[in-house]
Amino acid sequence: MNRFIAGIVFLAAIVCCPVAVAQTGKPTIVLVHGAFADASSWNGVAAIVRKHGYRVVAVANPLRGVGSDAGYLGDIVDSIDTPVVLVGHSYGGLVIGETAGPGRNIKGLVFVAAFAAETGETAAGLSGKFPGSSLGAALAPPVALATGDKDLYIRQDKFHDQFAADVAEADAMLMAVSQRPVTEAALNEPARASAWKQIPSWFVYGDKDKNIPSAALGFMADRAKSRKTVVVPGASHVVMVSHPDAVAELVLAAARSN
Repeated sequence: MNRFIAGIVFLAAIVCCPVAVAQTGKPTIVLVHGAFADASSWNGVAAIVRKHGYRVVAVANPLRGVGSDAGYLGDIVDSIDTPVVLVGHSYGGLVIGETAGPGRNIKGLVFVAAFAAETGETAAGLSGKFPGSSLGAALAPPVALATGDKDLYIRQDKFHDQFAADVAEADAMLMAVSQRPVTEAALNEPARASAWKQIPSWFVYGDKDKNIPSAALGFMADRAKSRKTVVVPGASHVVMVSHPDAVAELVLAAARSN
């Protein structure tokens, strides 16, 4: 079976059958994908984390706006009766940073090649804070929406090099054709909260990230006083796809922390 088809079957299993994982008081791991990806990008990480007895929920992030996406994620978190470790990729970092507010039982935040924004900062602004992002030149012509906003996609012929250079070309092409768009407004919406100021955080990213420069990711990790920062040599923006072991190891460290 093609491993991407197998991944879809696996993802359906973890969403439909969470009771298969023993509940032993461990936190639930909630995975939040970013722009131009989908929940299946977490399959490798989810498989490893589940083997250690943790329940995993891979959220279908709407990618419509930071505030509305955080509200959607918050509803999911509120339905979970255990502590939660929130794991965000890329734009998903903005979403988890706004979701983990007072009154929610959030044990830790894991930023995977992700934005850890200060109040008032945007994804677009942070990605341009340091040189190195080539995302803008790789975008397809935007799709105009009836709302007046625009949906953004990465051009399929640019996707492998730009987004997933360390993923096999055939796999990257399938990711390109199934990518989920983010609105232009979402990437320019200011963060309204910075949960990493109150909640312990962990960071992992690749030093060959072409979406968010590694200098920007390192800056955000240092600013957040990351408990542990892992820089994966040669890894692209989708480090959770190309290096699921490294990402899962950090997620487990967050889950086991005091």
